Amino acid sequence: MSGRVALVTGGTRGIGAAISRMLKLRGYVVAANYAGNDVAAEAFKAENGIAIYKFDVSDFAAVQIAVKQIEADLGPLDVIVNNAGITRDSTMRRLDRTMWDAVIDTNLGSCFNVCKAAWDGMNTRGFGRIVNIGSINGQGGQYGQVNYAAAKSGIHGFTKALAQEGAPKGITVNAIAPGYTDTDMVSAVPAPVLEKIVAKIPVGRLGKADEIARGVLFLVADDAGFITGSTISINGGQHMY
Repeated sequence: MSGRVALVTGGTRGIGAAISRMLKLRGYVVAANYAGNDVAAEAFKAENGIAIYKFDVSDFAAVQIAVKQIEADLGPLDVIVNNAGITRDSTMRRLDRTMWDAVIDTNLGSCFNVCKAAWDGMNTRGFGRIVNIGSINGQGGQYGQVNYAAAKSGIHGFTKALAQEGAPKGITVNAIAPGYTDTDMVSAVPAPVLEKIVAKIPVGRLGKADEIARGVLFLVADDAGFITGSTISINGGQHMY
């Protein structure tokens, strides 16, 4: 059993909820962040016994305050899973600056905000595990997702650069690039569009949130110290490179 403290952003729904639950089952002390759905978050807390923390991951000052509170409540952060993300899909002709900023700040800016808040402590203690959740669409692009693809692609570059800084201090930084996964976000895609997406997945189905969570569990383990700067694609074979 681990006993290490883990923060999962966007950790009460979808892939984030699966990650939070799996980490807890393996003995991690989990803090699950959420942004706005109090009812869903409280239900998640009651069902799973996982501490929840409401704050805006795109707000640098709010993240600094929240991380200090989490560490005061639960102990120093050993594990960070930057999972929080939103979509504001639109073609370039209709995409406005507000939609661009919201996605870049939430999906990519949050990785900086959260890592910055915990980085000094991880360096001092000589241990850290950071997993950033990218996307197949950050690897291959997607029509109507210029903002989302840019943010997720940025996560992959952020991961490789920060991994080089953390390696001498026992801090690993990796990414997971999920393919289309059976979550509320994907369920909102119109059925005819979703059918076309599934038809392009060699294994013939959507992924499951627990399949992404197992990848996270592998990367955050104490004995995963020789894996850093890597991106693991969990996408059913839809995008290979």
